[in-house]
Amino acid sequence: MATEIKVPTLGESVTTATVARWMKQPGEAVAADEPLVELETDKVTVEVGAPVAGTLGEIVVAAGGEVGVGAVLGLVVEGGAAAAPASVHANPAANPQPGVNAPPTPSGPVARPATPPADKAPLPAAAKIMDERGVAAAAMGAGTGKDGRITKGDVLEFLARPAAPAAAAPAAAKAPRALDAGEERVKMTRLRRTIAARLKEAQNTAAMLTTFNEVDMSAAMALRAEYRDTFEKKHNGIRLGFMGFFVKACVAALKEFPAVNAEIDGDEIVYKNFVHMGIAVGGANGLVVPVIRHADQMSLAQVEKSVADFGRRARDGALKLDELTGGTFSITNGGVYGSLMSTPILNPPQSGILGMHKIQDRPVAIAGKVEIRPMMYLAMSYDHRIVDGKEAVSFLVRVKESIEDPRRLLLEI
Repeated sequence: MATEIKVPTLGESVTTATVARWMKQPGEAVAADEPLVELETDKVTVEVGAPVAGTLGEIVVAAGGEVGVGAVLGLVVEGGAAAAPASVHANPAANPQPGVNAPPTPSGPVARPATPPADKAPLPAAAKIMDERGVAAAAMGAGTGKDGRITKGDVLEFLARPAAPAAAAPAAAKAPRALDAGEERVKMTRLRRTIAARLKEAQNTAAMLTTFNEVDMSAAMALRAEYRDTFEKKHNGIRLGFMGFFVKACVAALKEFPAVNAEIDGDEIVYKNFVHMGIAVGGANGLVVPVIRHADQMSLAQVEKSVADFGRRARDGALKLDELTGGTFSITNGGVYGSLMSTPILNPPQSGILGMHKIQDRPVAIAGKVEIRPMMYLAMSYDHRIVDGKEAVSFLVRVKESIEDPRRLLLEI
């Protein structure tokens, strides 16, 4: 008896995946729950195990095919060996799966046609304006008058609408250019394509601005140096880093400036009475942003433990899908790669992101004297549609003050 290998639920807002590779070939023996195929989603890679023990039979969707939740990937034959099929379905489009390339099935009442019947001409006043302005009845659709006739009000409302851009003619597919000596062509991974699309979406959608400041890291570094060993012993090997200080500083500032922690939904603002902090980390296939949920309720040790765990599992490609969604604010640290200054891009639908950078000794004026201090540039990008410049600047100043005097975090001032 053959058992289907199906695409599992992929997580919030993730409906499709790409088959990255098959770990077994048809005819090979498999154990129950043994990983058989690796799927690449918009966020992470997911391994799908064998539903039962037996041998791998037919591979329905080959590597590179796109599948939806519930789609059949292949078959496992229980018990004895299964003969390897003569071929593998290399073209998933020729073998439609549930949720992928399936034509929608009409349901419910059928909408009336947008264009009114020819015998229901516009009312005289409407017809006059339409003739003067060159408006076709077909462009108007059904009117609000009796029997769907177009009224003067319908025409005036239509003329007041913003002009829709003309639909561009579909461009012919551009042929790949010929490669020069020493070049090679590699298809972008699904994760890289999604990163590119989301970053471009942020630039196209949000009114994104960036404000800058600098922070003297002397107090935080001294505190870390004094209590690092004690902290690690007290909390079972959890290391005391700087990310924990910045998470706690941002949490305090977000409580004071809630618009930075909010998001725009249509023509409404959704305020959050919690902080789900996204921490950008470098993974095996690119940058990912796992989320520390309810960071506002965590201790410094709990934050540091979560950050270390995310970093380790991101490198191993072991993050779960639900850990990459739902953030309300994000922090990214380009300083670990040596970046001295950058302008971080928003992670939609969030309205703010803090960029940390390299700590570098620089001369600064302190009480009328020039001293060498460990300084870090901070950058805060924000959506100006919801966050005013005063709020953004004040938010960053609060973060700076908390890092320069960590006692403020303890006293909540």
